[in-house]
Amino acid sequence: MSKLILLRHGQSVWNLENRFTGWTDVELSPKGIVEAENAGKALLKSGIDFDIAYVSVLKRAIHTLHLAAMNCGMSHVPEIRSWRLNERHYGALQGLNKADTVKKFGAEQVRLWRRSYDLRPPSLAEGDPRSPMQDKLYEHMDRRLLPLGESLKDAIARVMPLWEDAIAPKLLKGLNVFVVAHGNSLRGLVKYIRQISDSDIAQLEIPTGQVLVYEFDGNLELKQYGDI
Repeated sequence: MSKLILLRHGQSVWNLENRFTGWTDVELSPKGIVEAENAGKALLKSGIDFDIAYVSVLKRAIHTLHLAAMNCGMSHVPEIRSWRLNERHYGALQGLNKADTVKKFGAEQVRLWRRSYDLRPPSLAEGDPRSPMQDKLYEHMDRRLLPLGESLKDAIARVMPLWEDAIAPKLLKGLNVFVVAHGNSLRGLVKYIRQISDSDIAQLEIPTGQVLVYEFDGNLELKQYGDI
């Protein structure tokens, strides 16, 4: 039995401020640091270890991985960073306060932007300072891959090649894989693994700092899952 361990980063400073974050590279809040440390302690208590870790290129996820690994004695494990695990790109909503956005656009429109499967938020312009095309973090990437706004469907489409080319093959070899990422990139993985419908995925929430464990047999059939 191989295990896929999923962890959403700890609370970020923009989670605390109730702002749309997306690809904006913000730090963990003090509460988020504690959540990351507690995730590692929960892994240690459970006796679950991992052979390799995958993480987004955003520092709130990277720092969560490091804090969790330190607290479960797994800091030596190889770490691979991938933009494919980044949070869903919220386009022109990034940086806006969610409550203020509701006042401006209405609760129903904001609900649709946040929770619908295939509706994109308003896109950024390529020259917008918030665009990944203006971010040195992505300067060596093919610009055609960089989003200016994403639906959940779009985010899942960019996560899946990493699953198919890297994560799933490791699980098939019997390795335990730790993935530290974001609410929507992890929702995408869970949607695929559990075969959740496009309509039902709107109901799935993954809290910050929560550790989820999925166990697979040698044919990558899901056997059981739960949180710790």
